[in-house]
Amino acid sequence: MADYAAQRRRMVDTQLIARGVHHPAVLRAMATVPRERFVPEADAPDAYEDSALPIGHAQTISQPYVVALMLEAIAAESTDRVLEIGTGSGYATAVLAELVAEVYTVERLGTLAAVARTRLADLGYRNVQVREGDGTLGWPEHAPYDGIVVTAGGPDVPAPLLPQLRVGAHLVVPVGSTPRSQELVRVTRRATDEYARESLGAVTFVPLIGEAGWPEPGRPGRDS
Repeated sequence: MADYAAQRRRMVDTQLIARGVHHPAVLRAMATVPRERFVPEADAPDAYEDSALPIGHAQTISQPYVVALMLEAIAAESTDRVLEIGTGSGYATAVLAELVAEVYTVERLGTLAAVARTRLADLGYRNVQVREGDGTLGWPEHAPYDGIVVTAGGPDVPAPLLPQLRVGAHLVVPVGSTPRSQELVRVTRRATDEYARESLGAVTFVPLIGEAGWPEPGRPGRDS
């Protein structure tokens, strides 16, 4: 049987710390969550490789480094309430659940939302709520959030998310002019109507589909 605990420790040392991730709580969470439980069984032996893996429905589980980078970028505290857009397999959701008090996560694909909800419950995460819906619109009922993490790439920062961010908090989102190539952007809400924006580097994510993102495949775009 594979020693996944040892693989997790090696992943933290060689993929995260060696590349500049140093937030102690993020490193602890990444060393705790069993990534092998969030990938198809056939891919479990590769769960701790430095790469994204397919999870079906043309979606992926992000590479561990990118997950850690995004979560470090929101500077989460243990008492925080955080919104995640794009639940996917639920892996980053679980890491967030190790970091903060409450996680609200939105997934547009009903099958993935249902599987993630069950998987997270089976692993004992009671501080997570999973919703099926258009993540580009956020989850305003529980706003303001102490951090927002978007795990798919949009043409710009989704405008509906901005007022859902607490003043002083951070939002991280991949943004790019094409659906498959982006830069990771961190937005900080400095005041009610003031937002600062910075780039954290180049990334590649699946497209962010929704009203404030890219159109559904096969549907006309905003300029059509």
